[in-house]
Amino acid sequence: MSVRLWLRLADCWQCGTSLELTEAQEREVEQLLARREAQRTAAMRELASTPNRAPTQAPAPAAPVVAPQLALDVVAPPRRTIIAPPVAPQPSHRAARPWSSLLAWIASLLFHMLLVILLGLWMLRAPAEERLISLTSGFGLVAAAGEDEALQEVSIPLETPDPGDVNETPVDDDPFRQADSSIEQPSEHTEGTDPAQVEAPPEFLIQSGPGSILRGRGARERAELVKSDGGNRYTEEAVARGLRWLAMHQHADGHWGLDDFHRAGNCRGRCHNAGEHSDTAATALALLPFLGAGQTYRAGDYQEVVAAGLDWLCDAQANDGDLRGPGIGRMYGHALGTIVLCEAYELTRDNRLREPAQRGVDFIVAAQHRRGGWRYRPGEEGDTSVIGWQIMALRSAEMAYLSVPPETLTRSERYLERAQCDSEGGLYGYQPGFEPTPAMTAEGLLCRQYAGWSNKHPGIRKGVGALLERLPSSSSLEIYYWYYATQVMHHHGGRAWQTWNAAMRDTLVELQETRGHLAGSWAPGHDHMAAGGRLATTALAICTLEVYYRHLPLYREQAAER
Repeated sequence: MSVRLWLRLADCWQCGTSLELTEAQEREVEQLLARREAQRTAAMRELASTPNRAPTQAPAPAAPVVAPQLALDVVAPPRRTIIAPPVAPQPSHRAARPWSSLLAWIASLLFHMLLVILLGLWMLRAPAEERLISLTSGFGLVAAAGEDEALQEVSIPLETPDPGDVNETPVDDDPFRQADSSIEQPSEHTEGTDPAQVEAPPEFLIQSGPGSILRGRGARERAELVKSDGGNRYTEEAVARGLRWLAMHQHADGHWGLDDFHRAGNCRGRCHNAGEHSDTAATALALLPFLGAGQTYRAGDYQEVVAAGLDWLCDAQANDGDLRGPGIGRMYGHALGTIVLCEAYELTRDNRLREPAQRGVDFIVAAQHRRGGWRYRPGEEGDTSVIGWQIMALRSAEMAYLSVPPETLTRSERYLERAQCDSEGGLYGYQPGFEPTPAMTAEGLLCRQYAGWSNKHPGIRKGVGALLERLPSSSSLEIYYWYYATQVMHHHGGRAWQTWNAAMRDTLVELQETRGHLAGSWAPGHDHMAAGGRLATTALAICTLEVYYRHLPLYREQAAER
């Protein structure tokens, strides 16, 4: 056996330390062992050649061999640096060791059995306990060599804090711009009673009253409605990704832009599909999905984002309530801004929002054409696309118990009668005398639903049937049409909703960007949303996926056709 191999076998197995010899040292050791072996062989031969020698006469001792002093290189792993010589066994009470080991093993067994039982009881706790859906999203972005950053992980916990923890205490430093505030909670919604006069306890963060169709936006309600109305974890993940993308593209002063969102935050031009200029429309569109998910400046993970957006929107409003601003937004942008202010006021009952919201409503009322419509500028003959947003703003004002003249809504119905393309009122064109289109039909039907048309009205039945003939498809993103048609179908319910929802839900999730800086957004399709660009398309897509809880169905009490 070579010296090197022998030393390797002699390495300490407990500490991992090993001895290494240089080649010169190894040769010296081998020479020493060879001389020792030669001396032993010579001695044996001498004994064999003198058999009659007296046994008591010992051979002359061999000259002692002095081992050379070897400088051994000690190589030790980092975890141990001390080389300890073998220690002779010391007497000890070894007879007791088996018993102590047995007792330790029994104690460990009992501890682990108790731990398993406790874990089992924890897993089997009250099955009736409610679990919530959280829109908080965690993203890990990684970049491969030569590639843009890619979405690695999205964490959208569907089981989050206990229901009792939903109403967390609001922070003392209000992120909204004015110093004094009064948060108010509506009591029972009764006709003629303004719920804004009733003071609310501070722990209420979403204040929509029991009669409001916005009351599904609370965390507990979202969980129930997503499950019951056809949503799933993928739709909620898509919503969370979309909100994150919007938050990343907000400008420092709180506004969003249709045409310059790619210059906000850390985008640095990585996004594309910019639209035309309208900061008011862009800011309102971006705020809608945050409010739709129950995110306000007093609750949620985007309080500062929502506060900055509302602050900018209120500052941009003119004294007469005008929210149009420069650019293409015009009455579109004004209606969107008014919807945001009305919803924010309804969700928070903060009186600081009441006056801006009411002034926005008053401007819509004053801008109506005498024949019932609205268009790009106040007083113009109407078109169905613009009128839909104005009616939604007025209905949002009604939900917030703001003042809306009944005659304004009556005149708007007269316009819809002229814009419908059939006797039943199931198909609608862009203006009176125009051919029906899917988008205008969906928008007209939603206005009719809010005007009180029954779920069994011939026009509603016919219109729903027409929409089912043009289901969402990944071949073309028609988000403006899908946004309105999804609301119509959700209010209608029944098999029609189930059919529509399956196509809409899966298609929108499939078309969302999931890699790189674009993750969470949608590219605009080939419809007339090109002017709104990526930001407007993303905002409406998120609102569409929030349909399960954003507005409660108008016909919930009515049995839709099954």
